[in-house]
Amino acid sequence: IVTETIPNPFGVEQFTVAAKQSFAGDFTRVNQETRESSVLDVYEAKLVENAPLTFIKNVLVVTSRDIDPSNLTKVLSNLTLEISKKTYHEFYKEQEIAWKKRWEIADVQIDGSAEAQQGIRFNLFQLFSTYYGEDERLNIGPKGFTGEKYGGATYWDTEAYAVPLYLALSDEKVAKNLLKYRHNQLPQAQHNARQQGLKGALYPMVTFTGVECHNEWEITFEEIHRNGAMAYAIYNYSNYTGDETYLAHEGLEVLIEIARFWADRVHYSKRNDKYMIHGVTGPNEYENNINNNWYTNKLAAWVLTYTAESLAKYPRPDLIEGAETAHWSEIVDKMYYPEDEELGIFVQHDGYLDKDLTPVAQLDPKNLPLNQNWSWDRVLRSPYIKQADVLQGIYFFGNQFSLAEKQRNFDFYEPLTVHESSLSPSIHAILAAELGMEDKAVEMYERTARLDLDNYNNDTEDGLHITSMTGSWLSIVHGFAQMKTWDGQLSFAPFLPQAWTGYAFHINYRGRLLKISVGQEV
Repeated sequence: IVTETIPNPFGVEQFTVAAKQSFAGDFTRVNQETRESSVLDVYEAKLVENAPLTFIKNVLVVTSRDIDPSNLTKVLSNLTLEISKKTYHEFYKEQEIAWKKRWEIADVQIDGSAEAQQGIRFNLFQLFSTYYGEDERLNIGPKGFTGEKYGGATYWDTEAYAVPLYLALSDEKVAKNLLKYRHNQLPQAQHNARQQGLKGALYPMVTFTGVECHNEWEITFEEIHRNGAMAYAIYNYSNYTGDETYLAHEGLEVLIEIARFWADRVHYSKRNDKYMIHGVTGPNEYENNINNNWYTNKLAAWVLTYTAESLAKYPRPDLIEGAETAHWSEIVDKMYYPEDEELGIFVQHDGYLDKDLTPVAQLDPKNLPLNQNWSWDRVLRSPYIKQADVLQGIYFFGNQFSLAEKQRNFDFYEPLTVHESSLSPSIHAILAAELGMEDKAVEMYERTARLDLDNYNNDTEDGLHITSMTGSWLSIVHGFAQMKTWDGQLSFAPFLPQAWTGYAFHINYRGRLLKISVGQEV
């Protein structure tokens, strides 16, 4: 059967799909029907008690993404001949060997908690069933192949949450292909910025092609922090692998355009002698159109600094002149960050502390989840945080803050967080582990590891949360084991939850495969 995808409003080209099925076994075909969009075969066999019957169906699918449409049926015929040379058991063995090789590196072993073990293995299986990293044209859909919500679009989840896992559990090519995916879409990101009347490049919040495909202004135009995650992924790759060849070439092409966007998106406040960013939505999507989101301002200044430092190491006179980077330095020096000296915290955004700061614990449980029980107006007026916002920045740039600063901000923001984003628990688990808050770290790990198995957010019917499944791995490796790679230096400071007797995992690090085992002291 050969068919063509339907037209769509997102600029995704239509393509042709050809599929062929063949059957073998102890059944006899008694009827076949050909319809406009399907081919139906009917098979029958007489069942005999305690006697096995075998039915083998081979399905081949090819598309015009990879093969000229005029050759699809010919390729199918050749593949049919090719697969006929192997038995089902031979194919099964190949799959078994491939998964065994994957699990030898990817598996996280947990002793003492069957629930914790089941959660992370379930998540890792779903992740590696969704994305292999072999094709730089592909990214990781938030629902993978488990549900149609989000339509298979690409989000910033990949760069912020998935890149670290694939760096550690695959070869460097896999993570590099995720970076190339964004480099390939740089012209579309430039188009997105022009749509807002801005210079540089703005990577999309939701996309199939690189052009912004989201239709809500408070996300499309305002949740611009996603642009910084693209730059952070380049930094993460270079810092983790020690390989800066990508940074020096394709990476700088992306970084320069992102930096230009930030330099044009800020505005100078003469009254305060500061640069500010107004009209944004931070990672906490329960507050829209706010001014000076601390995380967004921090990320923008970091991108300008990192890009300038990279240009000092790898000059690109073909792309940029010194006067431009001098202006970036001025912006960084005078960037405004909302802070409260009395509380000793970074303020999520201007005016946040003026809200009714009633902790989540004091809400009637029947109000939760908020997004299914409150009007959007009520949510926006509340102090409640959907996911890590200030704490996301503290996680990204953890070497810039003292433990005391981390503790004060965690103690202030976590009680106001409802964790109604699947991306939220892992960041809190990591920081809680670093701060020695074992009960909170374990609670947040269990939430991210079993988010779908236990349907924490009452939304698993829409499909699994594939990209956030990386959070269970991050919680153990970056959290419980405290793996850090600041300035290219690998370090660990592990702790073992009291309910566990041990855990172990592997990481690929700069050409070496390391196994880290954490157990009880004797």
